[in-house]
Amino acid sequence: MTGNAVKTVLVAPTAFKGTLGPTAVTGAMSAGVTAVWPTVRVVERPLSDGGNGLLEACRRVLGGTLVRHEVCGPLGEPVRARLLQAGERAVIESAEACGLHLIPPTRRAPLLATTRGVGELLRIAVEAGASQIVLGLGGSGTVDGGTGMARALGWRFEDEVGAPLAEGGGSLTELHRVHPPARPLGASVTALCDVENPLLGAEGAARVYGPQKGAGPLEVERLEAGLASLAQALEAQLGLQVAGLPGAGAAGGLGAGARAFLEAELASGAEWMIEQTGLRELLASADLVVTGEGRFDVQSGMGKLTGRVVTIARAAGVPVLLVCARVDGPVPDGVRAAHSDGRLLDEEGLTRLTRDACRGLAQQDRL
Repeated sequence: MTGNAVKTVLVAPTAFKGTLGPTAVTGAMSAGVTAVWPTVRVVERPLSDGGNGLLEACRRVLGGTLVRHEVCGPLGEPVRARLLQAGERAVIESAEACGLHLIPPTRRAPLLATTRGVGELLRIAVEAGASQIVLGLGGSGTVDGGTGMARALGWRFEDEVGAPLAEGGGSLTELHRVHPPARPLGASVTALCDVENPLLGAEGAARVYGPQKGAGPLEVERLEAGLASLAQALEAQLGLQVAGLPGAGAAGGLGAGARAFLEAELASGAEWMIEQTGLRELLASADLVVTGEGRFDVQSGMGKLTGRVVTIARAAGVPVLLVCARVDGPVPDGVRAAHSDGRLLDEEGLTRLTRDACRGLAQQDRL
């Protein structure tokens, strides 16, 4: 690939978790591209598959206003959470209200953590006029099956003697009765999943993600039993089957809760974002795609956003430059990768890494 051959570069990365959001990553990569090809047309599309950076990415394509609201945090203490209001549409990033980053490591309490704040954001969005809501699932510190979210919307969960259950997934083993609210939410919801895990089993919410949220072996089994009780109650009392639904295990079972309590459509966050940003159409005029994430590994190629970007770019015959902090394992054929050996990257470091990689492409005349 020569410099003269590069007229349009599509820069479409996701967040580098823990360091840079998708907008900052996109800007840094774009600066690296133009340092090598000053006259190139750069098309920027920050991306998110439903977790970190969803509000940033959606604001770029939907417009709207980011508004902060005080809602219940994962441990019951108030937090300031943002939502995106864009006319009749609203976008909610569930981690803003129940994210693991809101719980200090020394205070992690997976049996008690609640998604109540997510329900409060949903109610606020509807009261502000939203009739269509996009709910991003990812990055949660909870394993409550979305029951906290449902409580904020009027659902009730009772034990055998009719007493209300405590917040959190740890109480769900005592679940006996589920009571729907008098009125539904009043908006259609699309829930974006960044994983396809079911609610229960070896690949389910408790056993796969519980340890990441601070659950020890005994707590994992209690959470698994609680989610199983929830699934059984929903099927027996409401005729809803969520246990094996792909994506039901996302965000500690919030995927199952979104389906059951909101009648949400569970969608692949990666595919939804690709559609909304028009990436497939943009590839028709692109000479190079620059994408990346903090860590690219085997999971990235299994439906994750960066892997999907690589796949559709290759299918369109467009060369791909993958820029990451770390690359574990092989990259797809025909893709050039640049990484920092796992070192954390600030914006300046990411710009340099992208610049050097683009310079190498220009000099080698090929990917």
